[in-house]
Amino acid sequence: MQQQGSSSSSGSGMEVTWEDQQNINTFSRLNNRFHDLDDEIKSAKEKCDNLEDAGNELILADEEMIRFQIGEVFAHVPRDEVETRIEEMKEATCKSLEKLEEEKESIVSQMAELKKVLYAKFKDSINLEED
Repeated sequence: MQQQGSSSSSGSGMEVTWEDQQNINTFSRLNNRFHDLDDEIKSAKEKCDNLEDAGNELILADEEMIRFQIGEVFAHVPRDEVETRIEEMKEATCKSLEKLEEEKESIVSQMAELKKVLYAKFKDSINLEED
């Protein structure tokens, strides 16, 4: 079979090197992780808010024994212990949220660096923006 014209890997005739492909792949992985982190951060914020609400409701409760969910079972637990558990859960969730937000900031800066490199070489031949 006969080839018509010379074909290249991109329409503008620009050659994509192995290093360029690695940068594109890295950008793609970072972008996927960025979106995963958005979901995880949203979930952690909701959990933190729910724990805050639970702590506030506990303040208003009159009972000394509180029904507290442990796994799939509700158990009657002394009020002081429930307060302690909720506070510990809230602290752990907030620390986790901070770590997720730090990782997201790091990913954003790494993606910005890769964008500079890739746009410098490929200009309009590559689109790294989301619509």
